[in-house]
Parts: sequence; C-alpha cells; structure tokens
Amino acid sequence: MTSGDLENHDMAHSDIALLLADAADEVEIGIAPVQAVVRGGRRRRARRRAVLAATALVLTGSTGAALAFAGLPGRHADRVTSPGPLSAEARHVYAPQRTELARGTENGRRWAVWVEVWGAPRDAREAGRQYDAMKRTGVRPAVAEAELVGRGSYFSFRSYGGGRALGIMFDTARKVDRLSGTDLQSAAVPLQGVSATAPERLVVGHVAKTAREVTCRWKDGTSTVARLANASEADTGSSRIRPVTGYPGGNWFVCLGPAGTTYKDAEVTK
Repeated sequence: MTSGDLENHDMAHSDIALLLADAADEVEIGIAPVQAVVRGGRRRRARRRAVLAATALVLTGSTGAALAFAGLPGRHADRVTSPGPLSAEARHVYAPQRTELARGTENGRRWAVWVEVWGAPRDAREAGRQYDAMKRTGVRPAVAEAELVGRGSYFSFRSYGGGRALGIMFDTARKVDRLSGTDLQSAAVPLQGVSATAPERLVVGHVAKTAREVTCRWKDGTSTVARLANASEADTGSSRIRPVTGYPGGNWFVCLGPAGTTYKDAEVTK
C-alpha cells in the first residue's frame, strides 16, 4: 500500500480504545483491543483498500453524495412544512436510536450485532449533555465535546454471551457519504473473544441502499452470502443486509463465517 493510497484517508484507530456500550441485556462494559476497533472514514478514492492492524477496512467504488448526518428525515425533508424546530429528544441527541442487525447462538451462547445512532447537537449546551450521556453509556465520540455541535455519531457493536461488547466501527461527522453502486465499507472482528489471534469471522459494514446481496469470502475457500432482509422478517438471522434507523449513508450488513476460518474479502454481488 503506497502513501498515495492513503491520501485524504479519514480512517484511524482509537487513540487508546473505544469504551464499549452496555446497550444489550447481559453485556458487560469493557475495553476493546486497539487492533479490533476501526473508525469508519469517508470514501475519497475509487477502488482503494486499506488494512489497519488485524482489522480489514475495505472501500471500493465511486465517491457518493454527502448527506446530513443528524438522524432527521432525508431525501425530501426540505419539502415538508414543519410546525417548529424538533426538540433534542425528538432528534435523539441524548439517547441513540438502536437497530439490531443480526443475532444467533453458537456453542450455547447468544451473540448479537447492533448499531446506535446519535443525532447532531445544535449548540454547546446540547453537545455537553450529549457528551455526558455518551459517557454514562460507556462510549466515546471520535471528536472532542466542543466539536460535537452539528455532528452526528454512530457506533456499531458485537456482544457474545455474557462477556464484553466489542466496538466495531464508529464515526462522528457533519455529513456522511451516500454509498452507491457496489461501494462497500466493512470491518472484520472475532465473534468470540478479543485477542489478536482470534479468527476474524464476523464482518460488519455499509453498502448502498440499492445493494441486494453481499458475498463475504473466507480464507478456507468458503463464502457467505448476506441478502437484503424483508421488512417483515422477525428473525434477524446471522447474515443480513438491513437499514439502520437514523443513518442516511446506506444500509448495513453482517456476514458470519464458519468456525475456525478468517476473513478474506467482501463485495456487493447484486
């Protein structure tokens, strides 16, 4: 990977580690290892690939349009007459919107993957209250408290059994790029444990709203297909593509690989 490949690349590890959210039942707050935490950056160059320590973050495709990241109505919101400004509570500034992406059971233990989206504070007072609310739930935004004004945040997590929740991808930004075509952004982490030697067989990421299928390939030669879930599906399953409430950039997906293997690559195949 050349220095040119890294130009304008916004992805970085947490300075120490992402404090984890106790957002699911029986989840203990803990600290993820640095190599297993990835900040989701914006796409800047077509077909670029970066590998950060033990976690792979892959970006492909063309640059998309930027959308406001505030957890508010999106495409045609400017055509709707509002009776007045929405409260901070209605904008989910002090409590995030939570979407479960997938869940399952392995070796008798339950696991789950979810995303939390915090709305953008409008002033320093709201930013301070949001920062305190984040601290109480055990998460740390990607910017300082004063920089939260006008910026929304998302955090994605994995839980396994009664152990720690693991932070996977996160970002705090004024705008997010709208993914299109075969654009894909993902991170791979272990399903169980947080050690550097644990096989990275759980893949979580973003794709365009139009994507209907993502294929994840594993180093043992097998592959897993995540398909767009029906809105009526009650069972989240282990490999799905789903919208995330409050996140305007695209849909999210999860792939789970066979026991013992590790992540190779992923692409939008439909």
